[in-house]
Amino acid sequence: MRKDAFARDADFLSLSIQIFMVLKNTGNEIFNSLKELLGQKHQKMLLVTHENPDGDAIGSAIGLGEILRNFGHEVIIVVPNDYPAFLQWFSSDLEILIYERKKNQVKSLLKETDVLICLDFNEPKRAAKMEKKLLEFSKPKVLIDHHPNPSGFCDYSISETEFSSTAELVFEVVKKIGLKDYINYNAAEALFTGIMTDTGSFSHNISRPGPFSVVSSLMEWGIDTDKIHAAIYHNFSENRMKLLGHCLGQKMEVFPEFRSAIIWISQKELEDYDFQPGDTEGFVNYPLSINNIVFSALFIEKKDHVKASFRSKGNFPVNEFSRDHFSGGGHRNAAGGESKLSLEESVEKFKQLLKQYEHQLKETII
Repeated sequence: MRKDAFARDADFLSLSIQIFMVLKNTGNEIFNSLKELLGQKHQKMLLVTHENPDGDAIGSAIGLGEILRNFGHEVIIVVPNDYPAFLQWFSSDLEILIYERKKNQVKSLLKETDVLICLDFNEPKRAAKMEKKLLEFSKPKVLIDHHPNPSGFCDYSISETEFSSTAELVFEVVKKIGLKDYINYNAAEALFTGIMTDTGSFSHNISRPGPFSVVSSLMEWGIDTDKIHAAIYHNFSENRMKLLGHCLGQKMEVFPEFRSAIIWISQKELEDYDFQPGDTEGFVNYPLSINNIVFSALFIEKKDHVKASFRSKGNFPVNEFSRDHFSGGGHRNAAGGESKLSLEESVEKFKQLLKQYEHQLKETII
C-alpha cells in the first residue's frame, strides 16, 4: 500500500522541491498537492510539535489529528517532552506520545509512518532531541506553521506569519483541501484552544478579522468556550501561584529608563516551589502590565543552559532581539531563545543590551 500510495510522488521527493506559500498571493497548487497527498485513505500519520509544547501546538495537533482520523487515517501525536497539566483535559482520545519517555516506540513508529506532519515550528532544532529523526525521515514531510523564515526541511511547507496561530492556519488549510466536513466537536475544541492561547485570550496577534471568523465557525460545533478558558487559565496549583508571587515580589527588576523589565528564576527556586511543566507559562507577560513598560524578559535556569522568553508591546521586534543575542526567534511581540552563560551572566548581558536599544525602546509606539 505504501508503494502504491506514493509512487507518483517519487520524482517530487527525489528533487527535494520545497513548496512555500502565502495564502493571499498563491493559487491552489500547494493545496492540490496536499489534497492529493492526504487524500489516500488509511495512511499512517505522525503529527509532531515543538519542544515544550504550548496550547497552540497541542491544540493544532489534536485538532488536525481528529480531522485526519475522521477522514480515515491512523493518527498518533508525538511531543518531544512533557507538557503542562492544564493542556491534558481535552475530550479527544488521540494517543499522544512523549518522545523523552517513549523513544524506542517512536523510532519504530517512524519506520511505519507514511506522512510526517510538523506543527507550530519552523526549523527542526525546535523539536529538540527529535531533530535528527525529523531530518532522517525520508517519506513526505508536511509543515504547517505561522512563524517567520521556515528553514525548508519539509517537502510541503505551508507557512503564513499573518495568522494568529497555527491552529487558525490549520482550519484554513483543512477548508482548502476539502476536509472541513470532518471537523468534529473534539477538533473544534482543540483548535479554539490553540487560537485562544496564542492570542492571549484574544488580546494580541488579532489585527485581522480572520481569528474571529474561525472562532465563530468553530463555535458552531457547540464547544463550551467558558469551560475551555477555565481549564487553561483557572487550573493552577497552589505552588505555581506562590512561585508567581515570589517572582513578582523578589525577582522582577524594572528599568523605567528603558521601558523594560526582567524576571529571572534559578533551578533552586523552581525546586523550592515544586516546579511542574508549564508552571512559569505566562510569567513573562506580567511586567507588560506596568505602565509604560514595552519590553519584558524571563530567564529560567536549566541544567545546561538558560531559557529566555521575550515579550513586547507595539513595534519593538523581540524576535530580532532574540535572534541577534540569544540564538532564538519567534514573532515580533513574542519570542524565545537561550543562553549558554550562567543565569547571572545572562541577566547581566540582557541589562547591558538595553543600553544599545535605548532609543528604539523610547520611540516604541504602542
